[in-house]
Amino acid sequence: MTRLSVNINKIATLRNARGGNTPDVIKVAQDCEQFGAHGITVHPRPDERHITREDVYGLKSVVKEEFNIEGNPNLEFMDLVLDIKPTQVTLVPDSPDVLTSNAGWDTLANKDFLKEVVGELKKGGMRVSIFIDANQLLIENAAETGADRIELYTEDYATNYRSNPEKAIAPFVAGAEVAAKVGLGINAGHDLNLGNLNYFAQRIPNLLEVSIGHALISDSLYYGLQSTIHLYLKQLNIS
Repeated sequence: MTRLSVNINKIATLRNARGGNTPDVIKVAQDCEQFGAHGITVHPRPDERHITREDVYGLKSVVKEEFNIEGNPNLEFMDLVLDIKPTQVTLVPDSPDVLTSNAGWDTLANKDFLKEVVGELKKGGMRVSIFIDANQLLIENAAETGADRIELYTEDYATNYRSNPEKAIAPFVAGAEVAAKVGLGINAGHDLNLGNLNYFAQRIPNLLEVSIGHALISDSLYYGLQSTIHLYLKQLNIS
C-alpha cells in the first residue's frame, strides 16, 4: 500500500499572507488525518515564509499518524528535528533563496556529510529519507549513507508525463529497481497530482509513500479538502 502524506505548507502560506490564524494550520493537519491521510509533511525554511518553528512544535502533539519534516540539514534544522523527533526526516538540499525544492542530493559529492547527518538522526530514533533525482548511481550511493529511504524527485516525470508517459516514467522505474536492490525504501514527491499520480503509483515497484502539497491543496479549493483527499487516495487505489 502506498501511503499519502499531505504537505500543508500552502495552508501556512495562505495564513501568513493575511496574518492571524486563518486558516488554522493545526486544525487542517488534524482534518487531513481524519479524512484519511496517512501523515502530515512540513518543510520549514529559515525565513519562515510558510511553516514556522511554532507550527512544527504545535503539530508535534496533534499529528497521530506519520509526521514527516523536510529540509536542509543546517544547524537550525537539525536542532529542531532532534528536539521534535518526527517519524521521518527527509533531507532536501535547498538553498535559502529557492522558491521550492528544485534538485535532489548529489550523494557522491556529499556522501560523508550525509553519513554524519543520517547517523545523528537515526541515533535519535527517526527514519531518514534522502530527496534524490532518478539517477541510478546517486541512488546506489544514497544507500551508503545509511539512509532508510529515498524520496524520488518527480518534477521531470510530471513535466514530461503529458507528452510521453512511458518515457517519463522509465528512469523512475529503473531508479526504484536499483533502490530495492540496495535495500532502500521508496518515497516520491513534487508535482504529483490527480492527473499523473495513478500512472506513477501503478508502475513504481515498492512505492511506500507519496508526499503531495501544492496540487492537493489547490484541488481542495474546488472539491473541498475531504473530497480531495479521497480523490488522491483513490488514485493510489486505496478505498
